[in-house]
Amino acid sequence: MKTVTLYTDGACSGNPGPGGWGAILCYGEHELSLSGGEAHTTNNRMELTAVIEGLKKLKEPCIVELYSDSKYVIDALSKGWAWGWKKKGWVKSDKKPALNPDLWDVLLALVQTHEVHYHWVKGHADNVYNNRCDAMAVAEWQKLK
Repeated sequence: MKTVTLYTDGACSGNPGPGGWGAILCYGEHELSLSGGEAHTTNNRMELTAVIEGLKKLKEPCIVELYSDSKYVIDALSKGWAWGWKKKGWVKSDKKPALNPDLWDVLLALVQTHEVHYHWVKGHADNVYNNRCDAMAVAEWQKLK
């Protein structure tokens, strides 16, 4: 299997408000940058969308090294929380509804296709790719203001 690195970030001006996402896929010397936005959304929806859109670009099962500064995304996937929410009808352990079940459902299907390794990175720090994703995400929401 090919090993691909996926960096992602989401941003929102207001929460909810206009939002954007950015993703960078790296394979060997090849790099693909993706971005998009929505006029009325939340930061977490943009974080999820960035991962979804990055994984959708993969044409075959891969080993994916996923880097995100979103604890929401990384913890829910790496600790299995999102699978538990789905199993319980999108209800969390505190009996409150899980947010964004539409996106989680898509993301859970995508991660089953690949062998994904999850890496949390500190946002706005020294990860060049995370900073580039953040800049793309911010540029997208700024287009919508």
